[in-house]
Amino acid sequence: MIIKPQFDKTGVLSEYPRPQKQRESYINLNGEWLYAFRLDEQFCENFDGTIVVPYSPESDFSTVKRQLDKNQFLHLKKIFTLPKGFNQGRVILNVGACDQTCKVYLNGELLHENFDGYTAFSVELTNILDGENVLYMVVKDDADSDVYGRGKQKYKRGGIWYTATSGIWQSVFLESVPVDYIKDFKYYIDFDNKILTVKLSTTNTQKPVYMSIIDQNEVISASGFDKIEVDISTLKTWSPESPELYGVVFNYDKDRVKSYFGVRKFSKIKVGDRWYFAINNKPVFLNGLLDQGYYFGGIYTPKTNEDMFKEILSLKNMGFNMLRKHIKIEPMLWYYYCDVLGMVVFQDMINGGAPYNPLRIMLCPFFNLRINDHNYKAMGRANLQSRNQYKYEANRLIAQLFNVTSLFLYTPFNEAWGQFDAVENYNELLKLDSTRLFDHASGWQDMGVSDVNSKHIYFRKLKLKNDGKRVLCLTEFGGYAYLVKGHTTSKKKFGYKFCKTREKFQQALQDLYLNQVIPMIKKQGLGSTCYTQVSDVEDEINGLYTYDRMLKVDPKFIKDINEKVQQAFLDTIGKN
Repeated sequence: MIIKPQFDKTGVLSEYPRPQKQRESYINLNGEWLYAFRLDEQFCENFDGTIVVPYSPESDFSTVKRQLDKNQFLHLKKIFTLPKGFNQGRVILNVGACDQTCKVYLNGELLHENFDGYTAFSVELTNILDGENVLYMVVKDDADSDVYGRGKQKYKRGGIWYTATSGIWQSVFLESVPVDYIKDFKYYIDFDNKILTVKLSTTNTQKPVYMSIIDQNEVISASGFDKIEVDISTLKTWSPESPELYGVVFNYDKDRVKSYFGVRKFSKIKVGDRWYFAINNKPVFLNGLLDQGYYFGGIYTPKTNEDMFKEILSLKNMGFNMLRKHIKIEPMLWYYYCDVLGMVVFQDMINGGAPYNPLRIMLCPFFNLRINDHNYKAMGRANLQSRNQYKYEANRLIAQLFNVTSLFLYTPFNEAWGQFDAVENYNELLKLDSTRLFDHASGWQDMGVSDVNSKHIYFRKLKLKNDGKRVLCLTEFGGYAYLVKGHTTSKKKFGYKFCKTREKFQQALQDLYLNQVIPMIKKQGLGSTCYTQVSDVEDEINGLYTYDRMLKVDPKFIKDINEKVQQAFLDTIGKN
């Protein structure tokens, strides 16, 4: 079966934000909150105004349009009253993401402190609830910090660095669960033996969990305490060409949770003397785009969830089958849309560390400069807290995204930004998720491990050599810039090769793929490509879309190129 997304325009990003763990109880807290910028974290009596959550105050959609300074605190306040009968035993607050650190209070009592600006967190409110409830959050954010992950955020934006954001930037909602409830579950798919194992975490392990898989008009039922095993030999497989998904319902005492999964296997496979990516034991060429997830007006947050869905659908219709989510974690709905549409995901982890040496950033595209990544000072990771924080955030990322059907590969480090102990980190992360592949050091600073020989090439013609040990991947390239008048946000412009007209832009893309990429597929066994990028971002104008999402190219033209790329791959592996 194929699950179709539903869209709700009655409020601010009002769709249920967590489609793989969905309950009937749901109160959307997005919308107007009170806010204040202060130099201390003492509770405010008077506020500066209202902010539209979940948009960061730096964004237009927030209505605030103001940068939170590293020495300031952002105060946020929301008053709510629970509907009669909503509380089933426990009430839980869920926050999709809040950058960078925050304290959560209810009715004046501190309930939680969070130290990760990109992953979700939950807080139980039950014992502090009153008739009218005051939810209060105090946020601190230092985009220059060498401790926390920051992605591409910078106070002085320009080029490949973008406006720093702060505060809540993903949906906030309340749910109610019974006293005994399902805390978490993970899907483990043994594709070759056709067995699905679900590992469960509940509040009371003495009570069984009953699971039903909905297969059109049939239901597959099973039960267990800490795990459930199911024969899935009759189910269809998930792939980019046929993204089959199956609905699931879990019943545990009085708790009922809806979910879904797809039957698939991600691996690499040897064809002749070269390694390639494989889905369901079949070689596949993953031809995609770098996707930074920046949105005009919302910065980190789109205007609507439907906008995310339509963008992925448009890219799929142009013949792309992969998106590399670049140094950001999206709302869970974004991954759901990739699952539904059959768009494979490469997921970057969040970079951090000390400021990066501009000279090194400029030289690395031309010279593969390598430094021993155990040299923490040289790599910008001299601070032990920074190294520990990276591991903490990476572990949380894997835990949050583990059940995403379309997630194929993790990238722990990109272009040596804050890289340290890459071999050791790769081995540790692999223990957390051995069902995916890894690109341990994307671009350069390759330490010779994981599944991918990862190359970034800008400014010069493609020249690659397959070492026969890993999958050869072009994980960043192109970046051709075409400025569309009336669709830019800055007088500055950045790109890797400038094209003056749409015709010249399309011709440059055609020459790049037909005269450079395809020969590398045929001669060197290139296994994947990731063109830079989906859309322009602020000063950077090298997207297929403008920043406000006007498509710069003829979609049929791009689809024709992508079909030629896939055919070249099929011809190449056919010969082997």
